[in-house]
Amino acid sequence: MNPYNPKTTAFSAAREVFLERQGNRSAHHLESSKTHSRQFLIKLSGINSIEEASQWVGFDLCVTENALQPLQPGEYYHYQAVGLEVFDLNGERIGIITRIWSTPGGELYVVQGSEKEHLIPAVKEIVEKVDLAAGKMIINPPAGLLDL
Repeated sequence: MNPYNPKTTAFSAAREVFLERQGNRSAHHLESSKTHSRQFLIKLSGINSIEEASQWVGFDLCVTENALQPLQPGEYYHYQAVGLEVFDLNGERIGIITRIWSTPGGELYVVQGSEKEHLIPAVKEIVEKVDLAAGKMIINPPAGLLDL
């Protein structure tokens, strides 16, 4: 499993987890996990072979919110960013974050605009403010970013 946060403690053993994809959700008991490089090797109850595990390839492994580690001020989880409305510094609406794309070069917010999809790097040089309570993110895109 490739975690969004390789340092998480959310995947400790004896915990209920969920496998989720496109609205399908299945609860499982996490029997064990260990880190290997930047990944986790996990064992879920009732899944005892590679063949049984292969049906779950492409699913997201999720935990309940109370299993998440507390965050520092100004930090937020991926699931909290999805659905935020994105605006530039002039207040012009760019679109809504539909997902976060994790790439080797960093994370990108996938923002669906009225006419096209934008890929916004999730870096402090571009993201000016995240207001979870208001449901919005303010960005300062470099020239040409929204034209790509």
